[in-house]
Amino acid sequence: MSLLAYGEPAQSSDTDSSTAAEAEADALVDFTAMLQRQRQGEHGGWFGYDSKMQSTESNQGYYLEQYVLGVLDFSSQYGIDYSISYTAANVVGRPTKFPAYGDYPETFPMRTYGDWWQRAPSATREIQPQNLPKLETHDYVVVYFEEFVVPTEVAIFETFNPGAVVRIWAYGLTKHWTCLWEATESDLARPPSDSRRFAPALKKTTMVTKTLRIDFNHSRLNYYTEIDAIMLCGRTVSKTQNLLAKQQRTQQSRTLVSPPPEVIGSPPSDGTGGPISYKLRTLKFQPNCGKDGATKLHEFINNDLSQFLAANCMDGGETPPQICLTDLPFEILLRILSYLDLKSLFRVGQVSRTFYDISTHPLLYAELSLKPYWHVASSELLCTLARRATMLRKLDLSWCGGFGNVSPTEFKKFLTQRGDNLTHLRLNSCKFLNASCIENVGIVCDNLIELSLRNCATDPPLLNFSCLANLKNLERLDLFQTYFETELLLSMLEGNRKLKHLNLAFCGVSVNMDNVAAHLATYNTQLISLDLWKAHFLSARGLQSLARLHQLEELDLGWCLREASLGDGLFQLLSNCPKLKKLFLSAVRGTTERDLMHIAALGKNLEQLDLMGILNITHERVYDILVHCPKLQLLDLSFCDNIMDRDFQLLADWSRQFNVDIKSSRHH
Repeated sequence: MSLLAYGEPAQSSDTDSSTAAEAEADALVDFTAMLQRQRQGEHGGWFGYDSKMQSTESNQGYYLEQYVLGVLDFSSQYGIDYSISYTAANVVGRPTKFPAYGDYPETFPMRTYGDWWQRAPSATREIQPQNLPKLETHDYVVVYFEEFVVPTEVAIFETFNPGAVVRIWAYGLTKHWTCLWEATESDLARPPSDSRRFAPALKKTTMVTKTLRIDFNHSRLNYYTEIDAIMLCGRTVSKTQNLLAKQQRTQQSRTLVSPPPEVIGSPPSDGTGGPISYKLRTLKFQPNCGKDGATKLHEFINNDLSQFLAANCMDGGETPPQICLTDLPFEILLRILSYLDLKSLFRVGQVSRTFYDISTHPLLYAELSLKPYWHVASSELLCTLARRATMLRKLDLSWCGGFGNVSPTEFKKFLTQRGDNLTHLRLNSCKFLNASCIENVGIVCDNLIELSLRNCATDPPLLNFSCLANLKNLERLDLFQTYFETELLLSMLEGNRKLKHLNLAFCGVSVNMDNVAAHLATYNTQLISLDLWKAHFLSARGLQSLARLHQLEELDLGWCLREASLGDGLFQLLSNCPKLKKLFLSAVRGTTERDLMHIAALGKNLEQLDLMGILNITHERVYDILVHCPKLQLLDLSFCDNIMDRDFQLLADWSRQFNVDIKSSRHH
């Protein structure tokens, strides 16, 4: 991002619902009412700033255009919470930069772009990937507005690299999420090259909302996208309280429901069976079972049944089906059902008793991901899954539990029942987590090799990591944007000496990274990837400690090295870590021309190199790096002061010559 801020320290069926369900109200307290309501003045202008348009008061209210009042949740941001630059809070209020195009600290960008992070050594495989929609969600932001409306338009003001929005959700009075719009592949085929007011045609609805969630997919982006503002347009409902009082009725489950009792406890009511039973029914075969009837029937089935059926077929009778799906071996059916997403698995269990027995087999629930089903995940669903997932190994509840849909008590109960064999646990952006939940993880899940707690706590630290002392087998620990105390982290590092991947980005100002680096060099020598993006208090001394991690393949030091000089730290790192494939030095001002020469000489295996904001780089040093780093695929030179306008065409030529994606300020 620009150094202007350098001073900072699922599928379509998921969205279907009837009009009646959308209009359904709930008598419980609306969670957004707990947030402080702030009155915004009325403004005119072609943006429609909070303008309550004309329209005669009626039972349907009036047409209203309003901007974001507050941010409820987000998955990632480029900036840090205690700064105003590049944070999610910048979407609050009217646009400040639109229609201008460019990189502005007053906007909201997210952490990644393109597919570069998925190509890095730290990339993870999705748990239960068959659950993912065609256009998966990489990031999201949840915002709320002042007034409830029936939505007719949602406008998103994109001021830098637009084209990442893939879904728009609304949270209604029924406490259900409804997808108002979903992108297709063609929508993302050609991202716009200028700022835009993006307002796709919404699904017609009668639901009432003042809360939106915007989903983003960055895979087609050339660089970071930036959002300036979000506007919600619609007609107000003048008698909301009356609507709530009239429509207090039991909510019907829209997705992922348990099979009805008759399916669970008895065969299908139609009595269908295999081909033999079918043929006997069509012939109205009713054997006379008198004395020794059972023996005679047994002899008939063994000796004469095939001839009997053949003779009847030759007489022109109806030919029975040769084979049906339920005649396949159980193992084959189990394998077929293993390709189904979770929603389809629940649905197929309602077909018959046989399919219910197969669809509830524990092997189909060894890996569980509710992340794509965040909008329907609930305590009740966890209870249902607890009965099925008796062989659970991998669990992803990321993004689930907002608005109180998953209670800490039910989560702890689920974990107590099914967490003792877990090896992978992802709880990113889970707002139901509290200290007791984390303590339960430490007690029950002592076989974990992966623990991901991205964006899970606020400052001061909510999570007490001392309760994770039982975890001794971790190979991956992700604490991105999660605040914690230094001593507790150090004890975890000391206890998990098999650690291979560690993410401490945005970890807060209380953590001394020099001490962390020294601990890593002593106890975690198998480390492959380390992300210290915007971490604090890492000096040249800490960089020298990291140079002792000889297995490193990925290192992100963006915005965390603020010293005037790195000394020999970078030279030692490159010399001792020859496997480095990804090196991010974004805004590391202490990088000198000599350091760049070391990169060219020693970075033989580099594939991704970020030099964004480096002050002393010249096009001569860039050429050296391109020539001597034959595996290089990405080179970020954005906002490098010494790269003048005259160099941009040269960089474009080099990009084609060396087949390297070179990022530069002009091409954004």
